[in-house]
Amino acid sequence: MLVVRRCGPQSLLEDLGRPGLAHLGVSGSGAADRAALRLANRLVGNPEDAVAVECLLGGLAVEADRVHWVAVTGAPTEVTVDGTPTGSHTPVALRAGQTLSIAPPPRGLRSYLAVRGGIEITLTLGSGSTDLLSGLGPAPLAPSTELRVGAARQPFPVTDLARWEPLRTTLRVLPGPRRDWFTDEAWRTLLTADWRVSADADRVAVRLTGPTLTRARTEELPSEAMVRGALQVPPSGLPLVFGPDHPVTGGYPVIAVLTASDADHAGQLRPGDTVHFTSARRFTSAPGPASAPPRSG
Repeated sequence: MLVVRRCGPQSLLEDLGRPGLAHLGVSGSGAADRAALRLANRLVGNPEDAVAVECLLGGLAVEADRVHWVAVTGAPTEVTVDGTPTGSHTPVALRAGQTLSIAPPPRGLRSYLAVRGGIEITLTLGSGSTDLLSGLGPAPLAPSTELRVGAARQPFPVTDLARWEPLRTTLRVLPGPRRDWFTDEAWRTLLTADWRVSADADRVAVRLTGPTLTRARTEELPSEAMVRGALQVPPSGLPLVFGPDHPVTGGYPVIAVLTASDADHAGQLRPGDTVHFTSARRFTSAPGPASAPPRSG
């Protein structure tokens, strides 16, 4: 068992979410940075979809009741055990009575704490994820919350240190289903402007500030399906990027959609960050560090 001693601004239980239920009005939810959650679980020998803790801007502290192997990934930050610095992106042995703490990251937004055996919790629609928009899943963590740890079912991995992918603020997009509702100039503006992350940013969406995107069509749009990573443009002309807890439908046109991997990077954007977009069609290799756009923040 792990006992939460401090939970920072927000600590949630997340896995890879509830895909395939949008027709029932249920968004995918799950970790905002799925790659980081998968990595944390691999480092301690869990299935990639095991439930872990998503920690916003650090401040999380957990105490062990016995020996547990844990790993912290996501936004690079300082991890300590009883005040002694230890590494992130590596397995850490947490002994009985010891407390692991996650400091606020200097860059990025979210860290992920996985424990070998995974966190056992009653699943809702097949997932242990907290969906803040719908209210599905477990409540946000609070001090004294007890996290029950399951039994390990896979061999301990041979990797003892993982390379973390640098956080990127240049994100790849594909034209959205309503690209034709915008002028060509609006598309060029999307791909060339400096966009700033506003204070209006959470797991539902990240609102950006910058130049307005001019529409070529001004009629009303019937509500239609939305996906994670969609760049929706409301009447203000300023785009917002849908996150894991996005609504499943919306009535404003979607000019572009992030690639799946870059939607994870969007989960690490914090207010004040400057964001750039680039066309994913410029890159033909698989997503990853080698094919990342040349401009990054």
